[in-house]
Amino acid sequence: MTTLADPADRAVETDPDALLPKHQKSFAELGVDPAIVGALEEQGIHAPFAIQAMTVEDALAGRDVCGKAKTGSGKTLAFGVPLLQRTMASPSTEPGRPKALVLVPTRELAVQVSEVFEPLAEAAGLKTVAVYGGADIERQIKKLRRGVDVIIATPGRLIDLGDRGELSVADLETLVLDEADRMADMGFMPQVEWVLRRLERDHQTLLFSATLDGAVDRLVSRYMTDPVLHEVASPTTTVEEMEHRFIEVHQMDRVKVCAAICRSADKVLVFVRTKHGCDRLVEQLGKEGVRAGAIHGDLRQAQRERTLKDFTEGKLHVLVATDVAARGLHIDAVDVVIHFDPPEDHKAYLHRSGRTARAGSAGLVVSLVQWNQILEIERIQTRIGTRMPIVEMFSNDPRLADLVGWTPEQS
Repeated sequence: MTTLADPADRAVETDPDALLPKHQKSFAELGVDPAIVGALEEQGIHAPFAIQAMTVEDALAGRDVCGKAKTGSGKTLAFGVPLLQRTMASPSTEPGRPKALVLVPTRELAVQVSEVFEPLAEAAGLKTVAVYGGADIERQIKKLRRGVDVIIATPGRLIDLGDRGELSVADLETLVLDEADRMADMGFMPQVEWVLRRLERDHQTLLFSATLDGAVDRLVSRYMTDPVLHEVASPTTTVEEMEHRFIEVHQMDRVKVCAAICRSADKVLVFVRTKHGCDRLVEQLGKEGVRAGAIHGDLRQAQRERTLKDFTEGKLHVLVATDVAARGLHIDAVDVVIHFDPPEDHKAYLHRSGRTARAGSAGLVVSLVQWNQILEIERIQTRIGTRMPIVEMFSNDPRLADLVGWTPEQS
């Protein structure tokens, strides 16, 4: 039974989003290939984030690595850089038999990891492909038959392609399990273990997760070999850069309050509990003059990707999402997260809220609370270690235009 490396192997960074000080190692000094360093610099990436600086050297050396860090801390490059560099030395030789696999929980995350990989893979002379449900499987099969070195996949589509005889994991030398805790939450552990049981050769496993307990810990113990743990630890339960506001709203005025907040920001992510509620809120915001897009599981994949792309590029400044659809989304520079419907619990609150204040930028988190939800929200506040007044506001309240500049103590 494998256990995590002893405490001497642990590396803990208390500021999860800060770039490392200038005296710390650069990508080149970490041993990253000049071609990949050049591709990073072309994108304006000149220095590693904490999780990248911690993990890259061990991963390049071939060690199994557990990276514990929240979404938005730079995990994709932390595993992507060493995965691509190691694959450069041993590219794929047969169609449908890649040398590296990144397993992710959602379609959106597969697309986003693929987009991060593409310029680096091109510089490394490697071919990558993302395979996921909701997209044309025949088109994905054609790409596999042309030969690829690196696959980014969701569990269901990976197994489907394997059952069709179009994809084998037997030649894998590097396996990445990204957002492992989310895969466990979404019930994908049997599929993950299906993959792990079919690995036939010695391989490296890199696992990244916000938590390493429960099903994830069992995965580590059973399938990883002497893994080193690198943890980017936040000093508090919530991200310090976030500003949290709790506003009591009336049912008939709730949409108008949400619209008023949306008008005051460039990029807003709004969370609702149901797919129907998601579509309804987009329509209601439209009637208030706020153009919004929806992300939920009933939409066609092409439509989801187009909406997400428009939001990422700033063509659409409000995105309304369900919790399941938003899992794994990597969106930079979100100014405001609005909990239109209360989260299920404190973990969901933190996961939703973590979409803002990413990579060192500030962020505002606003909870819209109806009278019968106050006790629920107060319990969440207790669990996340904060206690803030829930202040009643109507949609014509001037404070809604600058919630960062206003604090509840001033009410």
